[in-house]
Amino acid sequence: MIYLLFGIVILICIYTVRHYFFTLNRLFGFQRHPYIDIDTADWPQVTVLVAAHNEEKVISHILTALMKVNYPQEKFVVMPVNDRSTDRTREIIDSFVQAHPGRIRPFHRIGGKGGKAAALKDAMERIETEVILIFDADYIPGSALIKQLVAPFFDPEVGGVMGRVVPLNVGTNLLTRLLDLERAGGYQVDQQARMNLRLVPQHGGTVAGVRLSALQEIGGWNDNSLTEDTDLTYRLLLAGWKTVYQNRSECYEEVPETWAVRIKQIMRWAKGHNQVLATYGLRLLFGKHLATFRERVDGLLLLGVYVMAPVTIIGWLLALAVFYQGVNPLHGIIALLSITAYAAVGNFAAFFEIAAAARLDSSRERVRLLPLLMLGFLVSIVAVSRAVISQLMDFLTGAQLHWDKTERFRAPS
Repeated sequence: MIYLLFGIVILICIYTVRHYFFTLNRLFGFQRHPYIDIDTADWPQVTVLVAAHNEEKVISHILTALMKVNYPQEKFVVMPVNDRSTDRTREIIDSFVQAHPGRIRPFHRIGGKGGKAAALKDAMERIETEVILIFDADYIPGSALIKQLVAPFFDPEVGGVMGRVVPLNVGTNLLTRLLDLERAGGYQVDQQARMNLRLVPQHGGTVAGVRLSALQEIGGWNDNSLTEDTDLTYRLLLAGWKTVYQNRSECYEEVPETWAVRIKQIMRWAKGHNQVLATYGLRLLFGKHLATFRERVDGLLLLGVYVMAPVTIIGWLLALAVFYQGVNPLHGIIALLSITAYAAVGNFAAFFEIAAAARLDSSRERVRLLPLLMLGFLVSIVAVSRAVISQLMDFLTGAQLHWDKTERFRAPS
């Protein structure tokens, strides 16, 4: 028990140092934006996939925005992937097809396996362009975003691209404001720092792009994954393809407005992330592939993020156990665990990262909400731990994975 406590303390300290290192790099290091200034080029043919399952509230917004983007119309086609919707999603999509002939080619999927990855996998049979962009239906891209996401593909080593996600319903309530801070820290600091340091920027399942030949090389979409974006990140990495993060390529999403929806979202992310860890963790660390040593280490730490919640809880319980057993030499260890565990829940390193993101965004007033982030982190640590326990039970009982769609809150137009 003592040695396990030592190990947990060391592991939490590693993640704390990682947060500090990324933040200091983002504030004072060299910033890599190698493709952002490309504006004039012989732009390639592009297919934009819009994943949609019962999205009548939001689908018209993204299709309207995509019809106004600054990209050659003859080289740009939108493919809404209507996955077995039972609401008015199909009707709305078809109305856009009539209004913009030749520019929107819908794929209405009426059967098959559930989940976003399965729908994208079926849609791949209809795609002929080398560059594919992916959006969720609740996102709203700016007019310049398509060019910014396509530009990195002029580099033949790039297999995937990811833009920055920014909440559009920030002012709804406390939860949306806290999620805005979390997103800022995760993208403005964490993702950009990994880009700066040539580590492993995570490919996102939306506001993202992938090269068709790279996707075909790694076997297409994995329809058994709950988080197809994390799965894709590591298969591209193991195959030697680079993923690029474009911090200035912003797209606007709708974040959850209720804690119940947020908890379900976190649990799905945790299960999917841990699924990828179990599948690729050992191969990433010890297998023969094209990833560099720094990519191996950073990739493994990135995969371990959602394991840290139950690890921290176990550390708390062990610290209490040795305290009440009267193990005097461990008082220093318990104090260290208390400090580092508190850091993992939201103070010190994580707070520093988020505060730095607020400063970089020139929105310093948001920093006043930092103490309230403790609430969000505590909810996350419990939700992620529940997800891990549920995942272990599913493994033991052989239960099938279930993909939960995030509820939308926007009023339909």
